[in-house]
Amino acid sequence: MTEKKPNLDHESDPIKELLKAAMPRVAEDAAPSRDLWLEVLRKMDREPVRIPWFDWVLVGGLVVLAAVFPSAIPVFLYYL
Repeated sequence: MTEKKPNLDHESDPIKELLKAAMPRVAEDAAPSRDLWLEVLRKMDREPVRIPWFDWVLVGGLVVLAAVFPSAIPVFLYYL
């Protein structure tokens, strides 16, 4: 004989109401007013790629560690 599970609908109703109140309704035909991908491409062309100084420090540190401890190179490659 199978066990009947209790009906928990009465417990989830307040949660459903809170979620509905917290999340605004989105229209089905909601879409951006214009195509944003072109703006992204323009911004990528306009701004050059900048690499922060601390990234270079980390790369230099890895090179030094690989030179001092060559047996650690497989460990570095594993975590890439």
